[in-house]
Amino acid sequence: MGIILYSIPFFFLLIGMELVYSVWSGKHLLRLNDSIADLSCGILSQISGVFTKLFSIGIFIWIGARWTVQGWLGVAEWPSAAPFVGVAGVPWFGVRGPELVSWALAFILVDVAYYFSHRYAHEINLLWAGHVVHHSSEEYNLAVALRQSSLHGLLAWIFYAPLAVLGMPWQMFVACNALNLVYQFWIHTRAVGKLGRVAEYVLNTPSHHRVHHGVNPKYQDKNYAGVFITWDRLFGTFVAEEEEPVYGLTHPLRSWNPLWANVHVFWQIMRDVWRSESWRERWLYVFGPPGWRPERLGGRVRPSEVRVEHFQRYDPKIPGSLAAYGLFHFVCALGATFVLLAGAARIPTAQLAGGGFYVAISLTAIGGIFETEQWAAPLETARLVVLGASTAVLWRLQIVPGWFALLTALAVVASLAWFMPRRRFLTENTPAPVMQ
Repeated sequence: MGIILYSIPFFFLLIGMELVYSVWSGKHLLRLNDSIADLSCGILSQISGVFTKLFSIGIFIWIGARWTVQGWLGVAEWPSAAPFVGVAGVPWFGVRGPELVSWALAFILVDVAYYFSHRYAHEINLLWAGHVVHHSSEEYNLAVALRQSSLHGLLAWIFYAPLAVLGMPWQMFVACNALNLVYQFWIHTRAVGKLGRVAEYVLNTPSHHRVHHGVNPKYQDKNYAGVFITWDRLFGTFVAEEEEPVYGLTHPLRSWNPLWANVHVFWQIMRDVWRSESWRERWLYVFGPPGWRPERLGGRVRPSEVRVEHFQRYDPKIPGSLAAYGLFHFVCALGATFVLLAGAARIPTAQLAGGGFYVAISLTAIGGIFETEQWAAPLETARLVVLGASTAVLWRLQIVPGWFALLTALAVVASLAWFMPRRRFLTENTPAPVMQ
């Protein structure tokens, strides 16, 4: 978790550079509403990850303490010390051969496990329900890389369990997995074309991963690699990029709500299971491929051909003053998230969960504002009132200093004064979209 957390400033630096390139080149690689939705999903993923990663790592440790090859055969454990050591006062100069080989092998095995975890997340509907949030953006940029699921980690551990059986130390697994995910950040961009022949043949590149995010029929369910595209070439799931893909979902999400992005396929699965006429149908709705339907309903849904020039992105329009309001409060939620994550080890669990819940409600309200939804008006008003009241209580209990309480009170009053006259722009009274 530490490697990813410390990489976040670097991520935002690269997003800023991509934004500058977007303006300079006139390619319009980012949209404010879409990018805020991307980062909102990422925020929820990081907050929930405080709890879900403890669960998945705990299972890895539990398996490693009981069922390892080393324990059965009585062989030596994995060398897991640092492969590079200082020599004569020069850091990172000396190399430990066995440790270097051990770490390299661990990194490769984690990448293989990621390939199968990712592949089956596209081939099993229940796993797809957890992974779908990452594909729900209709853009393709570095912000999309941070659009991660809050629930997928509860199921993905199954594919990494064999590494625990092989005796891989959990610290080594956590580090290699984090490095694997950090690598995948930079490949989420349209600003980089194809690289050299060697890099394109061995590594997962922006070109290869653009294919993976495409909804074009020939691109779907291809290029699952994390770091090495070798696995796709080996297992028959590789396709090279030709024309520009169309990004998003076969059934578009059409929402900026990060909570709905995380649960909408789970909701659809429950609806389908409820309507099923047999246990076979129920099983296939859960564990069959995404889009599966019984023959009585027309059979499995197949993607139709789509082209960039004909594709209409979801992009409801709101006044600039309301967009600026949403951006300001998103930045506030982002700052609160940094505080929560930085203090996660010492903040009591109940307070951490409460803070995370408030951030989730804040991001949901902001998403509703960018959707121009009527329900966002009372939710945002209540959120601001609760923020002011709870801060006053915390000040009275001497949990927060007076200057913070005063600053928060002024921000709440100013926000209400700015937001209330603009509530009239929130006019759409539509339910959350449901896949058909």
